[in-house]
Amino acid sequence: MSFVAWMIVACEIAFWVVIVLGLVMRYVFKLNALGLFLLALTPVIDLVLLIITGIDLYRGATATQAHAIAAVYIGISIAFGKSMIRWADERFQYYVTRQGPKPPERFGMEYARHYLKGWVRHALAYLIGAGLLAGMIYLINDPSRTGALSGILRVWTVVLGVDFIIAISHFIWPKKAKVRNSRSV
Repeated sequence: MSFVAWMIVACEIAFWVVIVLGLVMRYVFKLNALGLFLLALTPVIDLVLLIITGIDLYRGATATQAHAIAAVYIGISIAFGKSMIRWADERFQYYVTRQGPKPPERFGMEYARHYLKGWVRHALAYLIGAGLLAGMIYLINDPSRTGALSGILRVWTVVLGVDFIIAISHFIWPKKAKVRNSRSV
């Protein structure tokens, strides 16, 4: 595995470690300022990955799938970061500290609207990541060194389209609430 691939793994781990530490500081130790500071570090992790990827390519490395996934990771992290932190925050409060409301279960049109909002975030992540990929392709300006980048971009375009079809399908065939089967003994 390449250095950039290891950095992606390290950044993903660091992202979740910083979130968990931020939540622990905030809710367990009641250190709100420190907890918020740790949660605010998540964009710094993205910046570190962007710098490492850029330096590697600037030094003449042939772009690999790891470089492309770094751009995808950054796009997803920026577009979904706040909602991922909110998701983790809600669950930490409810399941760990036993405070706050139970995270909602969505069904029907509410689920369809929620999924469509997720798709809009996916489209934003795509625009950010695709912009980074296109920028790297343009700056390197050597198709023999950027094939992996354009390949990931094509795959991601298909994934975004399939995700859109799934989002629309939830309006046509809404998700139903699970029926609990209770047997009497």
